[in-house]
Amino acid sequence: MAMDVVDYEIFGSEMQYVEVELDPGEAAVGEAGAMMYMQEGIAMDTVFGDGAQQGGFFSKLMGAGKRLISGEGLFTTVFQNSGTSKQRVAFAAPYPGKIIPMNLALLGGTLICQKDSFLCAAKGVSLGIAFQKKLGVGLFGGEGFIMQKLEGEGMAFVHAGGTLMERTLAPGEVLRVDTGCVVAFQPSVDFDIQFVGKIKSALFGGEGLFFATLRGPGKIWLQSLPLSRLANRIILSAPAAGGRSADQGSILGGGVLGGLIGGGRDD
Repeated sequence: MAMDVVDYEIFGSEMQYVEVELDPGEAAVGEAGAMMYMQEGIAMDTVFGDGAQQGGFFSKLMGAGKRLISGEGLFTTVFQNSGTSKQRVAFAAPYPGKIIPMNLALLGGTLICQKDSFLCAAKGVSLGIAFQKKLGVGLFGGEGFIMQKLEGEGMAFVHAGGTLMERTLAPGEVLRVDTGCVVAFQPSVDFDIQFVGKIKSALFGGEGLFFATLRGPGKIWLQSLPLSRLANRIILSAPAAGGRSADQGSILGGGVLGGLIGGGRDD
């Protein structure tokens, strides 16, 4: 399928959004709920899968099924410029981090990424699944077991939490990484899951029993703040979930005065 060539601009620092400019007839595909705003000439349509499948209903159903297996929704949204002049549509990052523009044509046509990192792409980029074939990855990989595969020659935009690290691994070079910190890598990179080796380190070090190994050659992208880590910290800090509130222990906060004002009772 022919790829739409889109112009774009990324705005913001910690909480970014990307604005995509579409010529008449061009389209972009985005994750459900990622759209921030769009100009009047943009027509929005919800489709099975990624909108790149050609053929009949069965072909589109297969594309939607791949997304469901990878943990994504059955549908994506296509934004097409139905006007006669350039129009813009913007997509926002879901949490603090960086939006990474990926030119698939310059990356060999294929990119493997975490299933929740895809934000949007030019119409024609195919969103599939990439099963990690090694047993260790399947049993212990967690976030890294089923990943998304982006294929095509167009632009795709991927979101990384926190601070982004982009690096090119030399042939045979190995980097050990927390499984949740892997954002994306080229297919030439060998991805595996390994046991830490020391139970004491896993139990008391807070790093878990397994980590990912990335072996070059190829480019990799890592994030300093995986969504799962951010969510865990929020839950641990939420009083409703048994966590401690930020002002607990403060005489002016919920610990003493807050309880007195609230009456210390349930109404």
